[in-house]
This record gives sequence, structure tokens and C-alpha cells, in this order.
Amino acid sequence: MAMCCAAAGLPSTCSCGRIVIDPGYEDEAVAIFSKYQTSSARRLKKTEALQMFMNEFGLNEIEAQIFFQWFDKDENEVMSLWEFRQFYQTIGNKAHDMLALFYQLEEPGTGHVDIERTFDALKHVDSGKGKLTEDEIVMFLTTTAGYDKTIDLHKFLNMMSRINIYTGTV
Repeated sequence: MAMCCAAAGLPSTCSCGRIVIDPGYEDEAVAIFSKYQTSSARRLKKTEALQMFMNEFGLNEIEAQIFFQWFDKDENEVMSLWEFRQFYQTIGNKAHDMLALFYQLEEPGTGHVDIERTFDALKHVDSGKGKLTEDEIVMFLTTTAGYDKTIDLHKFLNMMSRINIYTGTV
């Protein structure tokens, strides 16, 4: 009988529908999450989740809000363990660095990154497979920027989380 969330080839999708990226992160994610639980339910109220983001990942309140809103998939103002695992496995300890990189690459006053500077910066970013090729960088920038050819904070964080787990296979 197949085990739920057993790692076959990573990243993979478990039979329960959950994406498993690295099973080693599972215990770490649960340990962090459990510190902030006030009940036996695997859910954190928004205030508890924001406190967790600030304490565990060095985020300020605004940055914590950004990640909370992005990963509260059902928009119920509660962070489930499943939602936190998605954050932890795709971003985790890189959250502060991702935000800092966005602000460094942002065109002043626009809320968007400079695409050429972002291309250069991505040459030095590690993905799930190591350094990206120039073709892979173009692919990430093109698919992220879309028709309007801009990358705002939300798009940037989405791109960086995809790069973080990218293994070079399609």
C-alpha cells in the first residue's frame, strides 16, 4: 500500500494532493508551526502566523503580512499547516533575502523590478539544480512578466519560489 506523502521523485505530488518538495523540511516545518499553536488544531490565527513569520524568518510586520496574504490560499485569515508547509518548502529561510533582492532591483517609485538588472542578478541565484543558464533565466522572466512585461512584488516572489524548487526538468 502506498504511503501518503512518501517521496518518490522530488518535487512530487502525493496521492493526497499535497506537493512534497523535501521531506526533510517536514519535521522542521511542523516544529516551527507548533511553537505558535494555541489549540490542537493545525491552524494559526492571523496574529499568531504573523508573529511566527516575524520571529522565525526575521520579517517585519509589513513583510509578514505580504507572505501571510500570499500563502493564505483560502483567504480565511487563518494559516493552516498545509499553507505554512507551502511557504516553508518554497521560500522558507530565503524570505528576507527574496524581499531584499526585490527592493534592490526595483525601479524607484514603480513597484516593479528592472528586467535587465533582474536578468543579471538571476545569474547568481541558486535554483533547485544550481545556477540557471541564460535560457532558463529568459524563460523565468518571460513567463513571470507576461503580456505587460512587468514584474511586481507578487510576481517576483512567485518567480523566486519557482526558481527555488526548479530542478531543470519540465
